Amino acid sequence: MGWEDIRRDREAAAYASAAQLPVAFLVWWIGTFGEDDYGTGYGGALGLACLCLFLPLVLPVLGLVHTAVHLLPGWMLAHPLARRFPGPPRWVWRLLGTTAVAALWAAVAALLLNWPFLTTAPVLAAFGLWPLLWCAFVRRRAEHTGRPWGCLGLALASALTCAGLCVVTLLGGILASATGLLRDYEPPKLSAARLTGEWRGEDGAVLRLLPGGRAEATDLPQPDPDGWDFVTCHGTHTGTWTAGTRNGRDGASVSLDGGCGEELFWSASGTDEEPELFATVGDPDAPELRVLERG
Repeated sequence: MGWEDIRRDREAAAYASAAQLPVAFLVWWIGTFGEDDYGTGYGGALGLACLCLFLPLVLPVLGLVHTAVHLLPGWMLAHPLARRFPGPPRWVWRLLGTTAVAALWAAVAALLLNWPFLTTAPVLAAFGLWPLLWCAFVRRRAEHTGRPWGCLGLALASALTCAGLCVVTLLGGILASATGLLRDYEPPKLSAARLTGEWRGEDGAVLRLLPGGRAEATDLPQPDPDGWDFVTCHGTHTGTWTAGTRNGRDGASVSLDGGCGEELFWSASGTDEEPELFATVGDPDAPELRVLERG
């Protein structure tokens, strides 16, 4: 494995990196069927339409960026080792190099974004596998036919492969749902007795649902009567609450005294073991979300 091999493969790697992103998105999207979307649909139809509209413009750029910051550094890191230990094949050294770079970026994400390292590192490492396989296929095809693909040929072949993998992924998701391997999310059932208690959110927000329909709230976000945003009711306020069901979810309708926001329905989320309450306001395609956990 030499520097010339890396330069020759970088164009194919960029196209492969771009082609795998829609497939990765579909895998993530299918996986969300079993998770709670908090009634937002992860962006709604408008967000999905915008994504599809700009996808052809964004994908090539993302492919180049991924190749520049992940694949090429990993391959160049593996090059001296491959020269010193020529026994293992090229793909082994490249895979080890991209895995090391993936671990580095996962550590950065863990420090700056608080992402879990043990989850992020394998996912990032997996993004280096398909370009590696694609480059090997392109190289062997050129050796077999004697005619290497040009820029247009690589783009067309990558696009067709991406479309095929997307179809297979969608069919797999449909099959998993039909056979029960992938189940839709079901919110927990919260009776008035289970709703009673203390619920806590971000920035010190506390909601106490007391027996008899009395409520106490400290720094609780409430909908702004004059807009689509949340406002924080600073300090402690009293009010009332009633148990109910909206959009198929149990929850509590909370009204605070003293003109602190409008009445707001907090819907059930989470699991039976670890229930949550959530509320949204604003644009249905991009709502503001607040979540309360059992205190």
